[in-house]
Amino acid sequence: MSRPDADELLLDAEADVRPSPQGAAARRASLAHPVLLLVGIVLASLNMRAALASVSPLVGEISAAFGLSSTATSLVTSVPVLFLGVGALVAPGLARRLGTERVLLGALLLLAAGILARVLPSVYALYGGGVLVGTAIALLNVLMPGLIKRDFPDRAASMTSVYTGAMIAGATVVAAASVPLERAFGGSWAASLAFWSLLAAVAAVVWLPQVLIARGRTGHELRTAAGRGAGRGVWRSALAWQVTLFMGLQSLWSYVLIAWMPTIFTDQGMSRSTAGVVFAFNNLIQVAGAFLVPLLAGRMRGQRPLVVLVTSLVATGYAGLMVAPVAGAWLWAAVLGVGQGGAVGLALTLIVLRSGDAVTASRLSGMAQTVGYLLAAAGPLAAGAVHEATGTWTVPIALVLGVCGAALAVGLMAARDRKI
Repeated sequence: MSRPDADELLLDAEADVRPSPQGAAARRASLAHPVLLLVGIVLASLNMRAALASVSPLVGEISAAFGLSSTATSLVTSVPVLFLGVGALVAPGLARRLGTERVLLGALLLLAAGILARVLPSVYALYGGGVLVGTAIALLNVLMPGLIKRDFPDRAASMTSVYTGAMIAGATVVAAASVPLERAFGGSWAASLAFWSLLAAVAAVVWLPQVLIARGRTGHELRTAAGRGAGRGVWRSALAWQVTLFMGLQSLWSYVLIAWMPTIFTDQGMSRSTAGVVFAFNNLIQVAGAFLVPLLAGRMRGQRPLVVLVTSLVATGYAGLMVAPVAGAWLWAAVLGVGQGGAVGLALTLIVLRSGDAVTASRLSGMAQTVGYLLAAAGPLAAGAVHEATGTWTVPIALVLGVCGAALAVGLMAARDRKI
């Protein structure tokens, strides 16, 4: 799922900043075409997980085509996640310099190029395309919430639900369709992956009018807010690190599943098409946790019960994958889905609840996303390496259960009713 970023939260600090006449005119023009803007947001959001979800059901075929080891195969999914963290570092600066709409358009074009690069007959292109895909998705992740906050200030919650739902729906459809598409294209995994570049290209075409509408909008307001001195000490705050580590650890267990869940099932005898559908179901069920847990968190002074709930659900699901992966596949996918969705929703909510002001929240968001994605990138790689060394999924899953324990510990500290 997508994550609020510095761009979004900085905008909360801008209530007292009067936009430039050009920016005000651009906003009026944008809101004069709400349907076009809404369609653009939905299509862009559909791409925010699709390129990641399309690889997992086909990772076995990709590995066989290039003769990759388990460790090298894990890099196919780890490299994009790594660059989610790297891309998060540069996104706010690019938006201030070029404008959010232009950067989002560039991200969609970069995403389409990265998807196509991954299917070229070269292992270097496979990994290089992953770099492009991860960077593009990072830009979308970071900038989309801020755009929604800016253009729909009175309907930010409902619009966030729209874009989050579209993001999860995109991952679900892509995960379910990857294997059938491979068969439809005569057994070509490359054609199946390349097909999703069309989704990014269509989104870019539909988004182009927003760039034309926003010509007069500059990054002045963002620069003004970013220049304020509050929040510079988050990197030295123990509470900030607790929130950041919870963000990173829950991202780690999610990206291990994104990379390896279908493979865990197929290694136990499940068909690839069934494994893809179960994986898609896991993505879909995350909606329940992602919507419900943040709603509950906002009504509580401390969120410790929710930390216990989501980590317990994830740990239960992973334990189920260890003892009865095929027999209980649908149950474990559901339990994990609610836990995963609830954990990411809770992690994002903690960023806001633990911040004393909007600028501090923006800096904490940037810190948590950057460190969190870099930490998460190690998950698929480590799981693949341990699986290759042991020949079983028992040890990698046991290690993730340890991650759940660590997330519980830092989460209980992050969930206290305190402010940075």
